[in-house]
Amino acid sequence: MSASASAPARANLIGEHTDYNGGYVLPMPLDCATTVTAKRTGRTGTVALESRTLNRRAEIAGDWSRRGDWTDYPLGCLVMLRGRGIDLPGLSLTIDSTVPMGAGVSSSAALEVATLKAVRALLDLEIGDVEIALLAQRAESEFVGVPCGIMDQMIASLGRGGEALLIDTRDLSRRPVPLPDGHVFAVLHSGIAHKLSESGYADRRRDCTEAARLLGVATLRDVASGDERVANLPAPLPRRVRHVLTENARVLATVQAMEANDAERIGRLMLESHASQRDDFEVSIPEIDALVDAAMRHGAVGARLTGGGFGGSIVALLRSADLDGWSRAMQAGFPGTSLISPRQVTPLPPLPLKGRG
Repeated sequence: MSASASAPARANLIGEHTDYNGGYVLPMPLDCATTVTAKRTGRTGTVALESRTLNRRAEIAGDWSRRGDWTDYPLGCLVMLRGRGIDLPGLSLTIDSTVPMGAGVSSSAALEVATLKAVRALLDLEIGDVEIALLAQRAESEFVGVPCGIMDQMIASLGRGGEALLIDTRDLSRRPVPLPDGHVFAVLHSGIAHKLSESGYADRRRDCTEAARLLGVATLRDVASGDERVANLPAPLPRRVRHVLTENARVLATVQAMEANDAERIGRLMLESHASQRDDFEVSIPEIDALVDAAMRHGAVGARLTGGGFGGSIVALLRSADLDGWSRAMQAGFPGTSLISPRQVTPLPPLPLKGRG
């Protein structure tokens, strides 16, 4: 007997670095996904892992501690299930994925959620999709060691194709948001792989935690707009706070624009978001900025860095009729790039950017 489950990658349309600050996010699932197939084995306490994508295998018996490699993501999910009091049998997990790693579209959350859903189906566990997301987040944060927010796991667990999902990360309330008619969100991988555990992601999160502490609030979501104390925080904290506050406002404004089918306003808000990530939160890099500039020159309505930053991908809003020409122009100017969505293309190996569009 076996059970399989899939979970998609995601693009965050707007709302970057707000999820661990109790704010709003607006992700959408992509058309690439990770599938995990789970089987029982007769070896209690043993997990056999196979990644067909990486062409790697591992068998972990007895000591389920962190290993510092790809096995930590599925193993961490099993550790979270054990911590919930679930008695796990011996398991074999086989992983297949079309999600490019290091592209900033959350390959890790897709793997975690697919693992948990496959084991849930195999063992007939009574665990809802929101709890699946919370367990997956804990696996990445507590076991793998990346202090991530909840957005990636929520969209991987609850997202539906063809729509975005507005999530209030403070209480996990959510509602679907329609995508603009006649337009498409295209995700282009820069070719520069990022790894959150080695980037400035944790530094930015510490900045936000320290700013909230100094301001006497639980999270930066609780800071009032116009709070004069923000300007007196030590540098660079005022800029970090400004990004979070303005980004939350941009998310809500984007939802209004999407519901009004106002693509031009969505595009302006995306550009404002990118500028804030670049200047206030400082998670963009020159190569990503060049991609955003080129995306606009080649006809995008809006564009921005998506994901944790320091590499990864951009998301651009395009008129549907412009997608093919835009994609050809971008990949001609930047040979190391690859289109992830909406048309799934086998990603090129990570390469240095060779042009500026």
